Amino acid sequence: MNSPQAHVEGAARRAANSQTLDRLARVGLACRGVLYGLIGFLALQIAFGGGSGGKEADKTGAIEMVAEQPFGTFLLWLMVVGFVALVVWQLSEAIMGRGQTKDRVESGARVAVYALIVATLLGVLLRGDSGASMDSQSKDITAMLMDLPLGQFIVGLVGLGLIGLGAYWIRQGWKKEFLKDLRTGEMSARSRQLAEKFGMAGYIARGVIAAVAGVFVIQAAVTYDPDKAKGIDSTLRSLAETPAGPWLLGVVAIGLLLFAVYCFFEARWHRV
Repeated sequence: MNSPQAHVEGAARRAANSQTLDRLARVGLACRGVLYGLIGFLALQIAFGGGSGGKEADKTGAIEMVAEQPFGTFLLWLMVVGFVALVVWQLSEAIMGRGQTKDRVESGARVAVYALIVATLLGVLLRGDSGASMDSQSKDITAMLMDLPLGQFIVGLVGLGLIGLGAYWIRQGWKKEFLKDLRTGEMSARSRQLAEKFGMAGYIARGVIAAVAGVFVIQAAVTYDPDKAKGIDSTLRSLAETPAGPWLLGVVAIGLLLFAVYCFFEARWHRV
């Protein structure tokens, strides 16, 4: 008799080999590009326009922007389908992926991120409410962790983890390790060259954001103040307050825009 684990792995393998899932996951990767493009656009507005029209430069703000467009409801439902496909795909990779353990852990983390995006999308569609901003969520989660035994230590580890993730993304970008996920043999020389440049800039920009966010989480742990933890929006705004001024935020925002374009290369050539 097959064990429950065998049943789960069998279902995951069938899902992973589904042509329909392949196509829908590619739609999800394109939707991911749309979100990053809008975040980059909002960040540019903050850097050089003095504001973002009341929107936060994070996935919540990007989803709200989509909802305000013509056919916004249709687009949001399309994004729900795409991100649900990404959840299923990454869940299958986490359960029965043939890569290294770290690859399966990454897939598990992506499941949580994509599931959160799906929840936000459904909140907008069904309740007309995107819920708490990512900044508020970051502070709430930090406060909850601090209430646990050894809470400050745990929060500090989370901060170090974010810095490590940032360093990992920067390394992936600098060494162009992300190309291993693309079917580069099917790409033209020009397409591969563009994918390299856009992916490199995008991964480095994401790494900077994650590392800076990690520093704020460590500050929250050291001072026992959850309010010092920041989401994407506040982390981006903090870059404009450095000696480099809005130009640093502008460079990171452009990196996010280039990563958005890279996501469309993923949608076409990713190994799903």
